[in-house]
Amino acid sequence: MPVLPGAEPYRHEGGEIGVLLCHGFTGSPQSLRPWAEYLAERGLTVSLPLLPGHGTRWQDMQLTGWQDWYAEVDRELRELTARCTTVFVFGLSMGGALTLRLAARHGDAIRGIVLVNPLNRLHGLRPVLLPVLRHLVPAAPGIASDIAKPGVQELGYDRVPLRAAYSLRNFTGLVDGELPQVTQPLLLLHSRTDHVVNPADSARILSRVSSTDVTEVVLEQSYHVATLDLDAEQIFDRSYAFIGRLAPQEQTEGSSTGG
Repeated sequence: MPVLPGAEPYRHEGGEIGVLLCHGFTGSPQSLRPWAEYLAERGLTVSLPLLPGHGTRWQDMQLTGWQDWYAEVDRELRELTARCTTVFVFGLSMGGALTLRLAARHGDAIRGIVLVNPLNRLHGLRPVLLPVLRHLVPAAPGIASDIAKPGVQELGYDRVPLRAAYSLRNFTGLVDGELPQVTQPLLLLHSRTDHVVNPADSARILSRVSSTDVTEVVLEQSYHVATLDLDAEQIFDRSYAFIGRLAPQEQTEGSSTGG
């Protein structure tokens, strides 16, 4: 299936600092594209992949699972670390869960991580029923475009494929068990009002990671897809400052070479 216009992956060759960005469940790179371009304009090397099964039609996602999504970001991370001296990983929602697993497994290869409304577990009754429901019902109503800013839409599926949701449920349990292995500096930004991910997820992540350099920011004006919402510029600026604090010399060199 052809990729939906706007859902294409994005890459930019910049300086010695590399940033991998991971989008969310049933979403696409479109939700993180402004963030990626902001970083690219400041001379960083940027990779924003399209996760398997995403960006086409929801039926395609039924054929994928967390192993496919994680393999994609793992491959992109390895490519970034091969050509950059310093690498950061940023993630939104499920992309935050992918970021945390990369951090747990790759250790010092990742200099720091930034999470925006990260997913830690599926809540409510439906996750309990997913083992059975996925065989009976193909999809549920979509979760895209939880955005407070008027006139802004997230390019995501209008249906949630339940086979993929079941895989996501299993993945969040796996990542939760690996959180103590996360030691990198962490910037976590979460919306006060989020209709997709329970605010308790951020609290649990912060309580379980082993990182000692931790900054928590509450986003007052945005809903779940905060990277397209009213607090987007705050997210972009804070993440760039986070990089500058942890890799000041490389950031200066990257900005000068990247124009």
